[in-house]
Amino acid sequence: MNGGDEGAESAAQASPPQPLEWKFSQVFGERTAGEEVQEVDIISAIEFDKTGDHLATGDRGGRVVLFERTDTKDHGGSRRDLERMDYSTSRHPEFRYKTEFQSHEPEFDYLKSLEIEEKINKIRWCQTANGALFLLSTNDKTIKFWKVQEKKVKKIADMNVDPSKAVGNGNVASSSNNVSPKPYLANGGSPSKEFSFPPGGIPSLRLPTVVTSNETSLVARCRRVYAHAHDYHINSISNNSDGETFISADDLRINLWNLEISNQSFNIVDVKPANMEDLTEVITSAEFHPTHCNMLAYSSSKGSIRLIDLRQSALCDSHAILFEEQEAPGSRSFFTEIIASISDIKFAKDGRHILSRDYMTLKLWDINMDSGPVATFQVHEYLRPKLCDLYENDSIFDKFECCLSGDGLRVATGSYSNLFRVFGCAPGSTEATTLEASKNPMRRQVQTPSRPSRSLSSITRVVRRAGSDVPGVDTNGNSFDFTTKLLHLAWHPTENSIACAAANSLYMYYA
Repeated sequence: MNGGDEGAESAAQASPPQPLEWKFSQVFGERTAGEEVQEVDIISAIEFDKTGDHLATGDRGGRVVLFERTDTKDHGGSRRDLERMDYSTSRHPEFRYKTEFQSHEPEFDYLKSLEIEEKINKIRWCQTANGALFLLSTNDKTIKFWKVQEKKVKKIADMNVDPSKAVGNGNVASSSNNVSPKPYLANGGSPSKEFSFPPGGIPSLRLPTVVTSNETSLVARCRRVYAHAHDYHINSISNNSDGETFISADDLRINLWNLEISNQSFNIVDVKPANMEDLTEVITSAEFHPTHCNMLAYSSSKGSIRLIDLRQSALCDSHAILFEEQEAPGSRSFFTEIIASISDIKFAKDGRHILSRDYMTLKLWDINMDSGPVATFQVHEYLRPKLCDLYENDSIFDKFECCLSGDGLRVATGSYSNLFRVFGCAPGSTEATTLEASKNPMRRQVQTPSRPSRSLSSITRVVRRAGSDVPGVDTNGNSFDFTTKLLHLAWHPTENSIACAAANSLYMYYA
């Protein structure tokens, strides 16, 4: 019996999951046809918290907008309780606007004569405490630690005025609205020329009292500012699993911070050469391991990923493991190094795999195997003949983000014409879906090739999946638009739900 059960289990594991059918859920900030998008409103960062019940977006205007999930609250109980009760939620995930605050303002560095724009580069959620939400946000130079909490509204009542002359919430009626020639002014306001004390003075002084109402309002407070630690633009921040520290990375250095200490950080990686003319690569992204607080990975502009161990030494310039793909002989061109630059890396939830995004592809790496990626997904191979045009209009330097599903079975990333791709990365999966950030996401859908072309070697399995290879058109034969690009997206940590940004609009989909 056991043998039969094992056989059934292995057969179930061998069959890849069916491709998902994505449906539109919500859109925030949808613009009408022909409406011009303001530069400051363009979304520049998206991040779900660990529970998936909150979503944060940052924009180029330095604002952070928070959304909270509503469909689980209606059932009375946390999602964890509902899962224990085997409660099947029939509706798709729904979010609502929660609050927003101005995180960063434009600054000017007078020493370097340099403008520091307010654009939010990254947002990372921290551990919640006492019903308050905590998050880190950063622009090019300064990281801020925010606390967002519901507070009861306090009102001032019983002002030191004649009750007959008070109106509203302790405010005094002005003389134009009041027949009395002797108004009493609250809160030490300057009396008018007609004001005079009554004969014998005021018999008793009634101090204003503060009363707490049942109304609540969300208040965002900046708890700490981590500044003056980066000479170059910050491209990444990442929380540690210990809940106490985080890293920030710029082009040449990675710094380690304690959340409680804002006036000092430790430099743990420094790739700056003694002579800047010898500089050959820069750091492009960095992230902590999801469970091992001593491990982190960072990517470079040469297409390599380095996994380092903080236990080895205080300065981790010597990496523990180097991940890079060997260049195929004869394939080198002028654009090779540019398109090899990794724009984003993400650890899988289990910490075993790393997903990286370069200009043309997504690569999935196994941290136990440094010989090459275990899977490669072609995002927009049809653009390869257009690399010269992309270089001319600087689109080749666009930095696309990537994300993994909570179960690690799928990966996603953006492309041009407001398209994004979802690939299945389970063994044997041929899932390669193209979706559009619109109310009809499957409008641009093409037939998935029945059999992906595979390059099999004794060392690794490389899966190459692409769309149409016709130059000048996208995967469905439509002409592509380099001005509309989907750079930022995030996958819900526990469900098949994706949030993505198309200019100033936030689109949400579920499957």
